[in-house]
Amino acid sequence: MDDNKHWRKNLWILLFGTFLTGIAFSEVIPFQPLYISELGDFSKSQLSLLSGIVYASSFIVVIFTSAMWGRFADRHGRKRMVLQTSFGSAVTLFLMAFCTNVWELLILKCLQGFFDGVIPNSIALVATSTPRNKTGYTSGFLVGPIFGGLLVRLLSIRVSFMVTGLLLFSFFLLTYFFVEEHFKPDPAKLKEKKESFVKIIKRFPNTHFVVWILIISIALQIMNNSINPLITLYVKELMNNSGNVSVVSGIVAAMPGIGMVLVSPWFGRLGDRYGTNKILTLGFILAILFIFPQGFAPSVLFFGVFRFLTGVSNAAIFPSVQTLLAKGTPSESTGMAFSLNQGAQAVGICIGSLMGSIISSIWDYNVVFYVSALVVLVTFILVKIKVPELRDSKAE
Repeated sequence: MDDNKHWRKNLWILLFGTFLTGIAFSEVIPFQPLYISELGDFSKSQLSLLSGIVYASSFIVVIFTSAMWGRFADRHGRKRMVLQTSFGSAVTLFLMAFCTNVWELLILKCLQGFFDGVIPNSIALVATSTPRNKTGYTSGFLVGPIFGGLLVRLLSIRVSFMVTGLLLFSFFLLTYFFVEEHFKPDPAKLKEKKESFVKIIKRFPNTHFVVWILIISIALQIMNNSINPLITLYVKELMNNSGNVSVVSGIVAAMPGIGMVLVSPWFGRLGDRYGTNKILTLGFILAILFIFPQGFAPSVLFFGVFRFLTGVSNAAIFPSVQTLLAKGTPSESTGMAFSLNQGAQAVGICIGSLMGSIISSIWDYNVVFYVSALVVLVTFILVKIKVPELRDSKAE
């Protein structure tokens, strides 16, 4: 009974902590371009390019450090990882408030990537299948941009970085004093040798299927993150550089998350009834239809509605990818498959943010949406041609 009591206490503390973390990270992301513009005299194209580079920098670091931290957690436990990542993230985000140029911000963003992993390690620490875990951190990511927009409006971008750092530090303290973990390292894990990406992939019985699932994940992250570093700049342009840009940007940035949470259960039930493959196909079609019109948005309201609809398409695609990956790999390999998928998502985020910033610096923000829709369309066609498992048969 005592262990069960510890489990419940850990669950609620980490649930609250992931909610705080969701607020902390998402409240500052949409406003980084505004902060960068304060750190120098940049042209529109320079600001777009720098916004993408700064946004992508932390994810580039994640690609190279995630496996290292995974092995560290196997040796020292998840609580140690939650403490390290929450404290390191708190310090780096707090220090961002004192940047005097964009290069200092870039270095701190790389450090933020080095300490990435607060939420996944928190979820791993509770080690439970309860859906309440996901509800907690999703809620944080939903309210984060709105909360951040209000902070920027009421205070300043620099103060919002300080508040963000303090939120994460409060999570560090909660974990340190109240979360319990009785960790014993697995001797087999300690003896495991580092393997290359190719060797890991080849160990799966259905290598072709897994590779294409990873390609889908990369394409979806390209679609979603090609505009994320630029949303505030695009909203500012749609508002003719006037009005409460920070608040409106925060609301618009939250729209995809709100749309995704509202309809995800419905798509889940449809997937059970008609097959996950059909829901994935529907999600691809909706994504193409909803992304393309954002390039010619006549107003912020139009843009916000279609950002919400993008969340609806995400609700069909992302859970379907996770479900298909789980069903298409042996149970003993599911953990590794999901780790590879996280790495693929980081690659997609990097490609998408850099692609969006380069395109917008050469042409304009609207072209980013057209190219993103094209990426999804090409991926959809290739998947239908190359992957028989992802055609019309019901995924069971």
